[in-house]
Amino acid sequence: MLPRVKINYVNGSLGQVEAMADGCLGFVAIGAAAEDNFELGKAYSFRKFSAFEDLGVTPENNPVLYKNVKDFYAEAGEGTEVWLMGLDTTESFTTALDASTGSARSLLLNSNGKIRGLVVFKTAVTDPEELTIKNGLDEDVTNSLAVAQKLGEWATDQLRAPIFILIEGHAFNDEPAGLADLSKMSHNRVGVVIGDTQASSPNACMGIVAGRLAISPVQRKISRVKDGALTPAIIYAGSQPAELADVETIHEKGYITFRTFVGKTGYFIADDNLATSAEDDYRGLSNRRVIDKAYRIAYNTLVETLNDEVPIGTDGNLSPSWCAALQGDVEQAIISSMTANGNLGNDPGDSGDTGVACSIPYEQAILATSTLAVSLRIKPSGYAKYINVELGFKTA
Repeated sequence: MLPRVKINYVNGSLGQVEAMADGCLGFVAIGAAAEDNFELGKAYSFRKFSAFEDLGVTPENNPVLYKNVKDFYAEAGEGTEVWLMGLDTTESFTTALDASTGSARSLLLNSNGKIRGLVVFKTAVTDPEELTIKNGLDEDVTNSLAVAQKLGEWATDQLRAPIFILIEGHAFNDEPAGLADLSKMSHNRVGVVIGDTQASSPNACMGIVAGRLAISPVQRKISRVKDGALTPAIIYAGSQPAELADVETIHEKGYITFRTFVGKTGYFIADDNLATSAEDDYRGLSNRRVIDKAYRIAYNTLVETLNDEVPIGTDGNLSPSWCAALQGDVEQAIISSMTANGNLGNDPGDSGDTGVACSIPYEQAILATSTLAVSLRIKPSGYAKYINVELGFKTA
């Protein structure tokens, strides 16, 4: 086994109470058509919509791909980096996301770890009658969830570049009650989006969701009302505008969808659910992004120590002063990139609360094991998802 830095995620702790390109996303467009400078299976990166158009992609030859990238920049603004790979119609979500042979793996490798999340959709507007519908969607969607989770785990364990994956809820059949319950699954790196800007569309507005993600700091829910309405004038969930559709059921089953609020103009993302149980610390995409950013920072700091000399105390254990110094390096790296940017749930009124604690016990037999154990904990933000108000008259 090659020397390496391995970071394991800890779950179940929440009940106890931009130096990095956090918004860099990768688009995987299945069913795209090759045009001019746009080759299928090739990785492209750009920061402007005009650079994307220079590839020869137009509303006529690739309508869904063009719309999603245009929507992305309408939401996120120019200057945001995007990686893109178009794939043939013979591909599926399941084949494209395969951790061993899929094209999404190739896109991740081409980006050299820059990509923080994949946004996967089908660009061909396929007649739902030509598809096999299972659990209210193109069966390829539910078949791909476990595959996508494995790709996310591969990117974490092998590339040391953790990602999340959002998959289009393709060919939603307008029957929320028949959808598979994602909250009974354990795919905490994968989410499914339902809802589009056209009624009864087989697609979902992935560019809109991706754009809101790209401009949101990692700790921020993409459903935050204070950030304002999304850019589209109307968003549907199936055949009905979101305000008339049964988005409650879609949400309760763990999908990312859209909603409105009485007294507010426009459409909002309902929540940032991932396909896992409510008890999972990483159920929300915001927590997923926070912990993944901490992973990347810790890895980049600790990898500098790999194969370095480690001083040993007179008792055969690690030098306490060396442990303290490395602890400080890890904490300071996270403070500089996360605490200072509001990514953690530290108390701003308490100068001693940095939101991060790193511990390296000096009683470690590194001479015998060549292994260094490090404990790292960060404090996430809380979210006001439900607000209950007791209202009555005030008497004299």
